Amino acid sequence: MAVAAAQKNREMFAIKKSYSIENGYPARRRSLVDDARFETLVVKQTKQSVLEEARIRTNDFGLTEEELVLARSIAENPEDQTVQTAALVLRLREGMTALPRILKTIENFKGQVSHVETRASKKEGQFDVLVKVNMTRQNLSSLIRNLRQGSSLGGLTLLAENTNAVTVKDPWFPRHASDLDNCNHLMTKYEPDLDMTHPGFADKEYRARRKLIAEIAFAYKYGDPIPNIPYTETENETWRRVFNTLVDLVPKHACKEYQRVFERLIEEKIFEPHCVPQLQEVSDFLRKSTGFTLRPAAGLLTARDFLSSLAFRIFQSTQYIRHINSPYHTPEPDAIHELLGHMPLLADPSFAQFSQEIGLASLGASDEEIEKLSTIYWFTVEFGLCKEGADTKAYGAGLLSAYGELLHALSDKCEHRPFEPSTTAVQPYQDQEYQPIYYVANSFEDAKEKFRRWVATMSRPFEVRFNPHTQSVEVLDSVERLEGALSQLNIELTHLTNALNKMKVSFA
Repeated sequence: MAVAAAQKNREMFAIKKSYSIENGYPARRRSLVDDARFETLVVKQTKQSVLEEARIRTNDFGLTEEELVLARSIAENPEDQTVQTAALVLRLREGMTALPRILKTIENFKGQVSHVETRASKKEGQFDVLVKVNMTRQNLSSLIRNLRQGSSLGGLTLLAENTNAVTVKDPWFPRHASDLDNCNHLMTKYEPDLDMTHPGFADKEYRARRKLIAEIAFAYKYGDPIPNIPYTETENETWRRVFNTLVDLVPKHACKEYQRVFERLIEEKIFEPHCVPQLQEVSDFLRKSTGFTLRPAAGLLTARDFLSSLAFRIFQSTQYIRHINSPYHTPEPDAIHELLGHMPLLADPSFAQFSQEIGLASLGASDEEIEKLSTIYWFTVEFGLCKEGADTKAYGAGLLSAYGELLHALSDKCEHRPFEPSTTAVQPYQDQEYQPIYYVANSFEDAKEKFRRWVATMSRPFEVRFNPHTQSVEVLDSVERLEGALSQLNIELTHLTNALNKMKVSFA
């Protein structure tokens, strides 16, 4: 049985798309895609007797390298009760229904779950789940043995333990838009299959529908046309309720940039009250306006994966619709949130530039910086407010797609603070209830300028530049690359200078 378990572990690592240990979590194996490059420190050599003792203690000769490190550390320090971070990859035979039991088992072994990601497995009906846990080494070893004895798992692999034995330098990040095919790792949070408070938890038909649409997103590849979703009468009715409510609120509460594009979308009949727009049609509209495009996402993406897509002017959008029983609020992003909240401003040049700059700043950023960037994104792109004269208007997608929080944000029931990246980046936020604090920008341009100054203080030892002609990101870490970028910039400045001189002549 040990040999069979080891074979399953090897099969787990052989799948083409491996897992993201979010934010560059140290791992001996590639943690995001097959061509991720990690530089690791060599683990110190130990006496053969210690390794043999570790093997005997675990009674399992089919261990992965990480499990051998775990067993060895227990053998060397049996009394050590230090809490460590580790990551497990689980293959669920029974679909997501088994995950709550597994999370409860982790809790029983005194483990604290800090992160969960899911993705559809290559085997139909199965899911691969990555769980990051904080627990003692002894409890982790006992947990692994317990989970392997169950019948719901088709495989279990310990990826790494936070022993400082491995250090990651220069974490992988996408260099071309096609690399985003490997940036679709989901955060398991507020899923209708798992969260009893989710409006669709008791609705089997809704859950099956969500699964079908998620599989379409998982199958999508760079360059494919975005698949049309034939929305049901119920889904179109949910859209109609939210859309008609928003039409009444936009003139009074939305910023002028949002209003301008929202009206264009209605005029071009992309936004209509009776049916949910298709992503491909909206993507074509964005491409003409700002060069942004869309690609389907299966659910709530990890911060690093989502932000990296913005660097390429690509927005990963869900296609499923929130449950009809809760049309004006959703605990997770859905197509109504994406379309009504994000799309109008992604068609505004200034805001599109701001979104892309957040994405570019995330490439190669540290764990701590990713957390800060995602917090800034939360308080700006999702829940941002801005000044228009003496008035305060909304531009955040989370506000403009949920009228309850929109009215709350513009009332006297919350606190408004000026947007300053250094303080905004460390402000705790609320993702289950209305925000108690909102940040107000003087303008998009002012927000961009402050953001650029803050990004310049980040620890990343290089700068990146997006090349729209090749859909790729160039790392400016050599004299040759800098000279190439400056050459392109000089050409553009020459054209601009010539245009300015011609205008001066015409007005003379």
